[in-house]
This record gives sequence, C-alpha cells and structure tokens, in this order.
Amino acid sequence: MASTTAVTKYGDLNNFIGGKPSSPAQAERAKRISPVDGSVLSTFPLSGTDELDKAVAAAQKAFPEWSSRTIKERAQVFFKYYELLSKNLKSCAEIMHDEMGKNLDEAMQETAKSLELTEFACALPQVATGDFEEVSRGVECHEEHLPLGVVASITPFNFPHMVPHWTLPNAIVLGNTMVLKPSREAPRTVLRIAEMLQEAGLPDGVLNVVCGGREIVTAIAEHPGIEAVSFVGSTKVAKMVYQKTTNRGKRCLALGSANNHLILMPDAHPANSAANIAASYLGCAGQRCMSACVLVAVGDCEETIAKIIEESKKFVPGVNMSAIVNPEAKASIAGFIDRAEKDGAKVLLDGRQVQPPKGLAKGCYLGPTIIEAKAGSEIAVEENFGPVLTIVRAQNLTEALSIANSSPYGNGGSIFTQSGRSAEVFCDKIQAGMVGVNVGVPVPREPFSFGGWKDSIVGGGDITGKSAVRFWTKVKKISCKWNPDRPLLWLA
Repeated sequence: MASTTAVTKYGDLNNFIGGKPSSPAQAERAKRISPVDGSVLSTFPLSGTDELDKAVAAAQKAFPEWSSRTIKERAQVFFKYYELLSKNLKSCAEIMHDEMGKNLDEAMQETAKSLELTEFACALPQVATGDFEEVSRGVECHEEHLPLGVVASITPFNFPHMVPHWTLPNAIVLGNTMVLKPSREAPRTVLRIAEMLQEAGLPDGVLNVVCGGREIVTAIAEHPGIEAVSFVGSTKVAKMVYQKTTNRGKRCLALGSANNHLILMPDAHPANSAANIAASYLGCAGQRCMSACVLVAVGDCEETIAKIIEESKKFVPGVNMSAIVNPEAKASIAGFIDRAEKDGAKVLLDGRQVQPPKGLAKGCYLGPTIIEAKAGSEIAVEENFGPVLTIVRAQNLTEALSIANSSPYGNGGSIFTQSGRSAEVFCDKIQAGMVGVNVGVPVPREPFSFGGWKDSIVGGGDITGKSAVRFWTKVKKISCKWNPDRPLLWLA
C-alpha cells in the first residue's frame, strides 16, 4: 500500500462523485506502477461500499433532471465532448501509454476509436426513435425508449479509454446516469474522461467514477440502486458478475475471454497474410480479446509461416510493441510458454528473454513468441493474453473448422485465402460473433455492433451499436384509437 505523500507523476488520485473529486476517508491507497519503466505514476483509493453508496446517491439525484431532457439535448453535451476529446487525443494517449504500457501509436488509435463511438452516441436521436405503425384503420401503435435509471459499467485495463466509450456515451445520451468502475491498472485514464465530460457540460452526478478492487465489483453487482451492469474482463469474473446481478432481477451484459482462431489456407497471399497475422497477435502485446491466438495451418503453408516469423521480428518491445501490463501477467504468459515447451511443443520464435531498450530495464516486456503445438494442448486451448501465436496443423478446411469450433470461446475468427468458396464455407461454419476474410482483427466499425458468442459473452445482445439501445432502455408500447365511428374489432 502506498503512502499519500508519495511523489508520483499523476499524484494522489481520488474518485469522481457528484461532479468533484471524492477522497474516501478510511480507504487504503494502492500504487499504480508504470509497466513502461517501473516508475510510480499515482496512488488511488481502494474504495469501500460507503463510497459506492455515495456515487449511486449522486447518480440518483441527477437522474430526474437529466432524464427529463430530450435525447437531442442530451446528445449536445457529447457533441461538445467530441470536440474536447479531438483536441486532447495525444494527452489521453500519453496517459494510457504510462498506465498500461500501450505504445503511443496504438494508444492514439484507441482514442480515435473512442471518437467514433462518441459519434454514434451523438447520432442516437436518429437511431433510438422507436417504431410507429398504423396497425389498423384509425389505430396507431408506437414505442418509446425510456432510460432505466442508475446503471454501472466495469471496464478492463487493456482498452481503458475505448471500452468506457462502448458504454457511457450510449447509456448517458439515452437518459441514464452512471457509476463507472475503472481497472485498477488505469484509473487516471478514466478520471480524465470524467473531467472532460464535466467540461463539456455534463451535469454533476450524471457520471461518477469509483476506483477500487474486487470488493467494488461485487458491490456494484449487488447494489439495489443500480438497474443494469455492463462488464468486460475474464469469463470467470463475467459469469460471477452476471449471476450476482441477474439474481437480483437486474440486467447484465458481461463480455469475457477469447481464444481466437485464424485459418491459413495454402493459397493465401504470403506477404499480406503474414503482415496481418503478425499485427493481429502482437497488437497491444496480445492483450486484447480480438488478438489472434491460434493459427490453424491447412496443408503446406511453410512460406507464409516463415514470413510470419520474419514479420514478427520487426516488433520490438518498448519501441513499436507495447509492454505487458504488470509482472504477474508477464509471469502468467511465460508460464504458458514454459509448460508448452515442456510438453513437447516447438518454440519457433522465443520472446521470453527479450531485453528492453536502454532506460526501460525496469519495465515489463515479452517479445514475439510463436509455438507449434498439438490441437487440444493447453497453449492451444486456454487464453494466455500475451504476444504468443500457437500454430496447429490441419489437413483440410473441414478439420480446421472443427479445431476452431471446439473452442469454448467465440469472439472472433478469420480465414486467409484467395478462394471465394473457402471464404464462403468459413463464414458460414465458423462459430464466432465477429468474422473476417483476410482481416487479422475482424472488429466491426460503427454502427455495426461488438460482441462474441459462446463463453466470450454472458447475457444477450451486443455491447455497442444498435444493440446498446435495447440494453440501456426499457420500451414503452402505446396504442391509440382515433376512429370512434368504426366498429370494435380484435384489431381495434
């Protein structure tokens, strides 16, 4: 635990409740240490339930006035926020770089995605309009999307800026007020978002940020004043949050783990495929739920595999490749590699002993790693969440699809081929929510929604796009009859 007198880059952080910083009187404080160079960045509170109660009360107080505004008025705040974020992309990216080790280029791409998500929220007055139809002569039915009340979002370390933008712009423009719990690895990133929203004119209490650990996650799931919860993290925790939330009659959408499979066909374009596959498994140092995890090589793919190894060597930790978020995560990833090698897997490219650049010796780094292993082995089945690509072999596309579909997860999958027929079969048969052809990271762009299948998601619907409208609102259906002279029928 950290002393409040520690000299840190970002100082002693506090919660953000009711439009101002809130320092829990009795809470312990933890240090956030940068994985880039080992420096101490900040201290932050490990808040207790009293602080959550305060945040929920602030959100409840703000809800009547905020929800009474028209959706167009609420969206205006986010137009202003969009302009502020546009001017502060680099400074927000620099905070992310410091806190979770993401290289600056990738952090800039993340903040740009946050802009796109904000754009969609600004368009909600045209999207969340509700259906209208004259169902019988003189009889009209229409629906309205109404806010739920106080909602909550629990966000992860790996996309500490983008993932909050999956939820808070949509939920708030739709009229809800929110409590947001950021990852303990990236508290400053989220607090900066809250500050900019306040500057954009968001009323006090509409967004509240509570820092902490597992205690707060459980408390959010169980809090009687919170109507709906979104969560992004591991499947194990996602299932726990979903169970605790829904057992209390509340809505929950929880995104979990992944183990994405890419299928490499022998007719794939070697250079283009290699560049896309390397970027897929090495982006964010593999710390993303859409990262390539397993490459199923069909038949003779040796030329492309050799090029993937060469492309991977261009990624240098601490230069153009991100750090690992903390020493515990680094040890876990290395453990997967150690066990795979012990079990007979062949290490084609080993990043365990990588030496970071001068000045970053205290940072947390692993280099690109490529392993050839058997289908069904631990390294091919379990998510390691690191810069590791596991190659398994298949004789044909049918076998490759069987390997991919045996995974309990179903976030994403891609095929690399120049055959339209192979691509058609793959897209039809792969059991994943987000699918690509010659695309290493098949993340849809707005307004298409983000969401996987199977154990990669707990709860119904997707977290972004039009699916978000249904999750963050309740629907009121209204039927009106204006023709008193017509006889009464079952339709009227």
